[in-house]
This record gives sequence, structure tokens and C-alpha cells, in this order.
Amino acid sequence: MAREKILVIDDEPDIGWLFSKILSEEGYKVLISLNGEEGISKIKKEKPDLVFLDLKLPGMDGMEILQEIRTFNKDLLVIVLTAYETVKTAVEAMKLGAYDYLSKPVNIERIKTTIKNAIRTQTLIKDANHLKKTTGKIDFDRIVGNSPQIKEVLDLVKKVAPHDITVLLRGASGTGKELIARATHNRSNRSDKPFVVIDCAILPDTLVESEIFGHEKGAFTGASERKLGKFELAQEGTVFLDEIGNLTPQVQVKLLRAIQEREIERLGGEKPIKVDVR
Repeated sequence: MAREKILVIDDEPDIGWLFSKILSEEGYKVLISLNGEEGISKIKKEKPDLVFLDLKLPGMDGMEILQEIRTFNKDLLVIVLTAYETVKTAVEAMKLGAYDYLSKPVNIERIKTTIKNAIRTQTLIKDANHLKKTTGKIDFDRIVGNSPQIKEVLDLVKKVAPHDITVLLRGASGTGKELIARATHNRSNRSDKPFVVIDCAILPDTLVESEIFGHEKGAFTGASERKLGKFELAQEGTVFLDEIGNLTPQVQVKLLRAIQEREIERLGGEKPIKVDVR
């Protein structure tokens, strides 16, 4: 059973209780902080694997806390929570290094999916850091290897990274496609913008379109607020679609239009939205 440690920083006791109940049942160890100062102290002392951070807090607000976290821990994955969702706040949080965001009231299935994605990413980061310490051999953003094959792959990354084109990565599960995608992003002209991962393999069918394209308030039962999709959150940055073959043909058609036309439409929306992503 998973025993990853998750910290929730939120001044609403009900939110803390909800996360504790849901995540404890999933096997996670849950820590709660009601304000930013206490949260930062717990991060330094407890070293959680993942943090949920409310943007609206007394004293230090969520953006200030996120900036403070980045001064001493650049790899910690932070998911922001907000009941005051706007394009500006969500995108600004992503620019500051937030891994993802959830709007209140929180959707339980989306919480679980987001955590699975984040823990997988965190595992990659930890494994790469461990390899760096033990072997001293690390290149291209935590990619380790000296074989002719990996050198050929890295040469290709060098060639395609500066050009603003769509890249297809092929390989068996576990071969490092996400690391190559990150390396390509980090060497592109979009390197200071968000890098957003969409794991198509674990997205529930009922949430796929909402996660990728977003939805408007009232688009379906339970859509109490407007939600930005991954493409909008990655504005001016890079989207990595992992295991894209798991998507239904219907969603793949919409995705093809997004890739070709750089245009999406939220569920329940009435007009297309231009997106600038790779």
C-alpha cells in the first residue's frame, strides 16, 4: 500500500477533513496546516512528497507561499486549490512552478487522478536525483546513459528542441518518454513557461474531455464552476500527452484539431479558444 506523505495547506477545516478522509482511505499519510507559515515549517520538517496549497489564505497567500517553497525546494510538486478560479491566477501559479490546480468544490475522482500523476512524476525526479548522486553520470535533465542509442536520441532532442513543431515520441512504457519530453521543453524557446503532463492512461472516461479542454459552469451535472483544461494551463508552454492511444476516437479527433489549429473548445462552450502551446 502507498505511504506517500501529502501535506494540505488550507484554512478551511472542512477541506482538511475531506482530504484526510479520502487520502487516508487511499493509503497516503496526510498532514494538515491551516496557514502558510505552519505549512512551510511542515514542509521543511516532514518533507512531504506532495503539497495541496490553497491560494486564498490568511497572512501569506498561496502565491507567496509557492514562491517561498521554490527558494528551498525546486522539485516539490505543489497542486494549488482555489475557489476564485480565473485564467490569470491559474496560469500565474503554473508559471511559478505549480504542478496542477483544482477548483473548489473539489472533485474526488480528479483528486485521485491528479495525485497518481503527481506521484509518478515525483518518482521520476527522485530516481533521477539518486542516479546522479550514485553514478555522477547525468545529462540532459536527469537522463542517464552513454550508449550509442541514447546518444542518438539526445542528438535528435538537440535538433528538434529549438523548432516550434509537434514531436511524436514512441517507446514502450517505462522507457523515459516523459524525460525526453521535458528535455525537449527545457531546450526550447518555451522553457520558462509551463510543462503540463496529461496521462491519458489513467484519466476516467467521464473526465477526459474536461481535463484536457476544460468546461463551462453548468456544462454537465456537477459542473458548478468553470474549469480550465490542460491546454489553457500550458499557455505558451508545452503539453505532453502520455499514452495517447488510450483515448477514444472521438476525443482523438478533437485533440487533432487542437494540435493542428491550436484551438480548443471547452465543454459547454459556445466559441473556440486560441491556445499557444507546443
